[in-house]
Amino acid sequence: MKIDITKTAAYVLLVAASFASCSKALDLAPYDTIDPSKAFRNMNDIDLGIIGAYAVLDYTLIANVSAVSDEALIPTENTFTNNDAFRWQYSSSSGSVTAAFSEYYVTIDRVNRVLENIDKVASTDETLKNRYRAELLALRAYSHFELLRGYASGYAADSLGVTYMVKSEIALPSRISFGATIAKVKEDLAAAKALMPVSFSDRIRITKPAIVAIQARVALYEKNWTEAVTYSTEAIAALPLATKTQFPNIWTDKTEAEVFWKLKRVIGDSRLGSVYYRELEKAALYAPSFKMVNLYDKLADVRYASYIKDNPSSISPKTPYVVAKYIGGNTTAPGLADIKLLRTGEMYLIRAEANAEITGKLGDATADLNALRAERITGYVNESFAGKEALITAIYNERFKELAFEGHRFFDLRRRNLNIERLPQDAVNAFGAILLQPSNAQYVFPIPSTEILVNKNMQQNPRYAN
Repeated sequence: MKIDITKTAAYVLLVAASFASCSKALDLAPYDTIDPSKAFRNMNDIDLGIIGAYAVLDYTLIANVSAVSDEALIPTENTFTNNDAFRWQYSSSSGSVTAAFSEYYVTIDRVNRVLENIDKVASTDETLKNRYRAELLALRAYSHFELLRGYASGYAADSLGVTYMVKSEIALPSRISFGATIAKVKEDLAAAKALMPVSFSDRIRITKPAIVAIQARVALYEKNWTEAVTYSTEAIAALPLATKTQFPNIWTDKTEAEVFWKLKRVIGDSRLGSVYYRELEKAALYAPSFKMVNLYDKLADVRYASYIKDNPSSISPKTPYVVAKYIGGNTTAPGLADIKLLRTGEMYLIRAEANAEITGKLGDATADLNALRAERITGYVNESFAGKEALITAIYNERFKELAFEGHRFFDLRRRNLNIERLPQDAVNAFGAILLQPSNAQYVFPIPSTEILVNKNMQQNPRYAN
């Protein structure tokens, strides 16, 4: 069953209100809060609560990655966007890179409110209740992991991670380590996977294959290469790669081929496509970097025409290219497209990278890289590599091409402590922001200053003032 997530969000905003009671001279029930026993009376209410948690998820972190990495440039015609993220001028008070922090924690809070009440609701359908619980646990794990990608001080076990919230409460929590956060994410995912029925297949919600795909991504960041191979293999078995014919239709929402999970978007929703190109003004806000464009075989690679197109108004000094990936298939609502969160292409690259790190598995890693390329590039001839480093470099370049504008590039470079380096032509409007090194504060997103202000136990990331 397809569900318009946004239409029920308003209902759950009420559920997300405080359930606190008050004491007055007269024993009156508070009129400005909702008793959870009234908010969650049956399984339909539980479902609405889950939908309300999904509703908060958006493209904020994807847009952040485009702005701060080397996958996009700010064209001259962009007179609409605050460019502090692109120019690496952000601080802890910059909403351009801190907005996702609160968004994910709002999702987590809504999840926890439903989890705290699900067992209080009577139901004869235990399978359905287990599915709902699985969705909630997986959504909590996913949200914490996305926070970890964005706001951990580093990706080593002893780096500062994030606060892991398992109940809805007013508190002053501190951050736990990256390794401890990963452990809690894995615990929630394992519990969700055990509860999720195989028969549930709605891809605008989290399914069992989607849980497996999240597990594979988590293992990659943990550098648990064995688990990364295990989970990516399981995911690939569940959902094969799209064919060359199917692939362009993924981005116009004509097919769900190789998409494990996506955020449904309908008329009235904010549009990821509009982050990159404004149809009304015929102006690009963020354009594909020349560094990225130069990696593609423009004629043979099906991804190039699916992701990038010539700027329809490219008279100099306007950018010659625009992002086409999220234009969508609705001609009356350009820029409206479902947001793809997990795909099989990523699973092939996870398995390739993990196998490249395992002694004796370079052949398997090469086979996966070649298999992905063969499905994307017409006339592709298998390539061989001199050794591990050459192969990993090729895998990273392939991730750059395959996962462009899907929210990975900045984090990929951080995973190996690599510089973020732009070509001079990609930094014309960057005020000199060409090289960002791991020693720079902006190599890590800051914790919002308001969090530091109100929570004495919250630690800021290194090299930020607060």
